[in-house]
Amino acid sequence: MLVAHAAWHGGALCLWAERTGSREPDPDAHPFATRDFTGTSYEPMVRGAFRVELAMALPTVGGMPVPSPELDSTPHDEPPRLREWRVPALVLEPFPAMALLQAAEHSGDVVCGTDLRYLCLLAEEAVHLVGRGQVLPALLREDGDLVARWRPVFDDGDRFGDLVRAMPSACRAADGGRPAAEVLREALSGLVDTAVRGIVPHPLLPPRAGRVPDRLPLAERWVEALTGPNPVVAREPRDDPDELIAELDAWAAAVRRPSGPLRVCFRLAEPGADELDYGQGGEKSESWRVEFALQGVDDPSLYVPAALVWAGEATSIPNARETLLEGLGRALRLFPGMARALNGDTPHELVLDTAGAFRFLRESAPMLAAAGFGVLLPTWAGRARLGMRLTTRDDPDEGGGAAAGSGFDLSGLMRFKWDLAIGDESIDEDELAELARLKTPLVRLRGQWVELDEEQLEAALEFLRQPRAGTMTAAEAIRAIVNAGDDALPLLDVDADGAFGDLLSGQADRRLTPMTTPEGVEATLRPYQERGLAWLRFMSDLGLGGLLADDMGLGKTLQTLSLLAYEREGGRTPRPTLLIGPMSLVGNWQREAARFTPKLRVYVHHGTGRHRDEDLVAAVGRADLVLTTYGTAARDAAVLGRVGWERVVCDEAQALKNAGTRQARAVRSIPARTRIALTGTPVENHLTELWSIMEFANPGLLGPRAAFRERFAVPIEKDGDERAALALKRATQPFILRRLKTDRSIISDLPEKQEIKTYCNLTPEQASLYRATVDDMLAQIAEADERQRRGLVLATMAKLKQVCNHPAQLLKDGSRLAGRSGKLERLEEICGQVVEQGEKALVFTQYAEFGSMLQPYLASRLERPVLWLHGGTSKQARDDLVQHFQNDPEPSVFLLSLKAAGTGLTLTAANHVVHLDRWWNPAVEDQATDRAFRIGQTRNVQVRKFVCVGTMEERIDEMIERKKALADSIVGTGEDWLTELSVAELRDVLWLAPEAVAD
Repeated sequence: MLVAHAAWHGGALCLWAERTGSREPDPDAHPFATRDFTGTSYEPMVRGAFRVELAMALPTVGGMPVPSPELDSTPHDEPPRLREWRVPALVLEPFPAMALLQAAEHSGDVVCGTDLRYLCLLAEEAVHLVGRGQVLPALLREDGDLVARWRPVFDDGDRFGDLVRAMPSACRAADGGRPAAEVLREALSGLVDTAVRGIVPHPLLPPRAGRVPDRLPLAERWVEALTGPNPVVAREPRDDPDELIAELDAWAAAVRRPSGPLRVCFRLAEPGADELDYGQGGEKSESWRVEFALQGVDDPSLYVPAALVWAGEATSIPNARETLLEGLGRALRLFPGMARALNGDTPHELVLDTAGAFRFLRESAPMLAAAGFGVLLPTWAGRARLGMRLTTRDDPDEGGGAAAGSGFDLSGLMRFKWDLAIGDESIDEDELAELARLKTPLVRLRGQWVELDEEQLEAALEFLRQPRAGTMTAAEAIRAIVNAGDDALPLLDVDADGAFGDLLSGQADRRLTPMTTPEGVEATLRPYQERGLAWLRFMSDLGLGGLLADDMGLGKTLQTLSLLAYEREGGRTPRPTLLIGPMSLVGNWQREAARFTPKLRVYVHHGTGRHRDEDLVAAVGRADLVLTTYGTAARDAAVLGRVGWERVVCDEAQALKNAGTRQARAVRSIPARTRIALTGTPVENHLTELWSIMEFANPGLLGPRAAFRERFAVPIEKDGDERAALALKRATQPFILRRLKTDRSIISDLPEKQEIKTYCNLTPEQASLYRATVDDMLAQIAEADERQRRGLVLATMAKLKQVCNHPAQLLKDGSRLAGRSGKLERLEEICGQVVEQGEKALVFTQYAEFGSMLQPYLASRLERPVLWLHGGTSKQARDDLVQHFQNDPEPSVFLLSLKAAGTGLTLTAANHVVHLDRWWNPAVEDQATDRAFRIGQTRNVQVRKFVCVGTMEERIDEMIERKKALADSIVGTGEDWLTELSVAELRDVLWLAPEAVAD
């Protein structure tokens, strides 16, 4: 028996197989692996493939790789461990690889492994994307070459996440393992590129007429490389591809993906769950069940069980039975265990035992979801986990333990206790022993089902053998929390009281008494700066490094200078502080120190005339603050290391984000009692940058970089692992003070208004109506007199605005709203985000009829009331609406007619303003915005002005922006000024550009 496997490695499909009975004498060679497909149906498809040997991290038990379930389904007595094995494999060129993936599952003499089946699914997904036109051309840099590629338009985050979670580990096992999301992007992009090249003719452009120039434009060479087998773009001197790359990237970012109406859905019901009343008698089942159903794609709440379909009670759904059977047939290859449920004439469910339910949860459900099927799982699935919980309390015998003096003492003792827990429930040794005895992957504990594997149980039993109660210092507790837990037995929660609890919760700055402005500071600190100064002193007193990550403009420089001034009050003369920053900021620090802390002695160590050797040590001894650059610090690290520094401060500390650079290593080598990192962007691209900055501030705190990447960076960035994110937050939060301008405690001092243009596309329906309206107006205006002309222009402008809002507003036919307007789609997204963040928004429209259409639609989509104020609202109702909006703590959206609510109201509960359709008079729009941005507003206000790209809305907006200084004279009231434009000018303003329409 031959079981075929596949991995995606080096941008190509790598194929290998397991064969029973084969053995290799080499202890590092996979004993069952082969690349020999001679005599099988795969042989013609792998001819020409070149041979490689892959290093693959595979599950191993007893020194042998675990065979595929297709070869051996015998359970193992011990949990498998990953070990690297050498595997002989074949690397297929793109077109043979695509052919194999499209034919692999139909071969009768070779069994597909789960990893190969997954890649077959990806090949089908690629073909599906190409068939629907969900691809865009791209220009990329690969290994020093410019290459033309076709890339998938894959903007459905949930679908992408499902594919990531469904990926079998063997698909990404090459070279010790890679993140699933990275492999998925690479594989899907490669398969899409191959699929397009298989159907698009080559060359794509027609032959040039006349003489061919010596140097073809880059764009033409790129288009030529988009088809045919060679994607490399021929290079010419003076090529500058950045602009073309940026335009293509922007194009890809603007595209949206459509979806279909119905899909087959699978719902897992646990034992004892009530049967739905559709012919099952209302009894309770003692088995697990996978229920089949039809579900709406756009509206998942549309859910019709298969039993209702077969009973003839789904008459409102055309071809319901055919849709159900076709979907179940497609799902069968991803969920082979479903076969026995399809033997009858009316398949509606699959009955499973506990082991089968566990396999469905872990294997089939992710694969089905990735393939676009609906999957509904119990609410507990994947949530409740076995883990550890730490409880700490101040030790009363030590006078309060860590709470002392200024509020904390790392050497203070505290009582601790470790417990085992599942979810929110603690479990004792007897319960754990019973769970271990049952040896089942799904167990029922205190009324809820929990997934529990052998590795978790082994880790828990080992945990019980360790001391779990006693006393330890606060410093030991911090290290224990940072290093506690792993995938098998994570740290679920820390329950700490007093100052230690505040430190761990990241609220130390709020617990500490804010410090008043030190005597040596010639400024008045804002309240949040006083808290920041108290936190900096708190961390310094503890001897801990800290990361002050305040937003830009919140005064990190002033807070740091204030700390130095405080330390010199009362005649204290601590050792000097070394400040390292970019060259551009050294002068700023010098000026700020002279302005705010003139008594501080400052020495700038930079330039060819700087002190060297003993002269430098002497100069530093006469200073309170030494300023230098990253480059100088790296060159002079040896002599700077001879100084007894109180602290080292790194400004714009993202300069240390690459921990392995000579500069970062040199800065870390300079010894100091404490360290402070200052940056408003602690993570610019990757989480390892945070590790690098924290390695400077508190060396060794987060462990080795490789371990940090494996434990935190990869699971969080690639897989969206919430548990890893929580663990990282718990590990770093005590050492980071992060304040944002949007923080309510900060914004009371710094209210700002941020204006954002929100660009939207038209749907094809909107574009058709837009063109027809413009054509009709231009035809009439040529024969109209001056009075008629003005009326035509204003009427056409109004119609085009309505088209840009929604076709139903222009047609006035009461038709559905969903899926027909780019503006409405974007408004729904923004309102959803606002409500999710617990905030409030004002949405202005100049059309009362459109507001009346939007109000019930948004209310149903957001699942909460949406207020609506217009000209017909009575004064009492108006006042009630305003009071409700201002005083109700719940997040909400307030729709307002621009004329009825543009002035005279105070609506400071909102910190978001949306101008859905534009008045094209900045003064009128600003008055409406000022309903929220006025005295009493304590938060930043984000103002979004919607503009449909490629339409008159964009071009008129550009005209206003160019003439803002003359806005009062050019833009009077309303749109009357537009009636003075000539026919040619009107045509330029009104024409519909190709980029206006979204697919």
